[in-house]
Amino acid sequence: MTRRRTTLTRSPGTRAIGLVSGYVLKLARQSTGLTQERLAEEVGVDVTTVQGWESGRRPLAAVSAGDFLQLCVRLTRLGAPASTGRHLREAIEADQVLSTGITAAAAWVNPETHPLAASVHRWTITNLITWPILSKVPEHLHEFGRPSTWRGPVPAQPTLTAEERTRFFDHLLTVAQRAASADEALLRRQAVYLLGFDGRPDVVDWLRAEWRRAGRGTAGTTQITGMLEARSASVALAAAGDSTYLSDFVNHMTDGPAELANLNYWAYWIGELSNEQTSDAFMLDPDTRSWTGTRLLHHLMRRMQPQSPQLPLHVFTLHALVASRPALLNGDPAVRTALRGVVDKLIATPTVGRAERDQLVGLQYAVRIADR
Repeated sequence: MTRRRTTLTRSPGTRAIGLVSGYVLKLARQSTGLTQERLAEEVGVDVTTVQGWESGRRPLAAVSAGDFLQLCVRLTRLGAPASTGRHLREAIEADQVLSTGITAAAAWVNPETHPLAASVHRWTITNLITWPILSKVPEHLHEFGRPSTWRGPVPAQPTLTAEERTRFFDHLLTVAQRAASADEALLRRQAVYLLGFDGRPDVVDWLRAEWRRAGRGTAGTTQITGMLEARSASVALAAAGDSTYLSDFVNHMTDGPAELANLNYWAYWIGELSNEQTSDAFMLDPDTRSWTGTRLLHHLMRRMQPQSPQLPLHVFTLHALVASRPALLNGDPAVRTALRGVVDKLIATPTVGRAERDQLVGLQYAVRIADR
């Protein structure tokens, strides 16, 4: 049965958002060395169409599936990375999240049609959503190379106006406050996570209240919803500049189911779990043989920075990963050397907390055992 979709009517001053996918298209085109005029010739469209795509004025989401597929194939044959199609699809999903929020502002949107409720996001999509907010090029797009100087209508990066940014975060707050049923848990959790990038004092205060509601005591239960609500509030507050709640959350996440859910989530987050998930239930799956942990090990080591607001969670997760998969350190001596260097650096950092220091000492011991 086909469900009726909610139609959103934009208020004056708002616009359809194709900024992220447009800029990813620009990076893909530049990686081939083609001008807009040449790409237009190659795909059989007018140059104004390419300009509209790259500026976001003509969102790629409006392009037919067949034409979009042909565009992706043509770009890769012209020299763009083979992953260009995947990057563009994820960028379109990020645009849909931004466009929905900016269009609706403080209004409620039917959860059945909300893009934040469609699937569990990975780090690539989340970084694309926050790109116009943080002005930080997503790490996974570095394979396109360094952007060249641009003289046309596209700015140096995807940008939102102050009004658009406010409308987007106002919508996330509405979602977080109103989504209450069990089938809206994913929508709510992902909205709470993104609220951490808002920074307005009243929103930070709301996140603290959310932590008090969902936080202490839920991390050790087998109820995935309560644990993830506490996790999202903790991570959001850390992104907003207050890591104390995340440290508190991690200190209470000490039982088997909680550690399992955390590891499964991270494996999915960085792409070791390949299947798309439409709910958080997969995190309690006790069978973790579908992922090795190798990618997660390297991902976490790169993020073990003293200044990282999420350091308590990174250290805890790395410790749990190595404890559950000691064989990760038995193969390549270079991995042990790299991990030893990261751990030694953090232990020598005065600002590292006691709980993290104890876990780092445990990692030191694991490296020494693997070296024998």
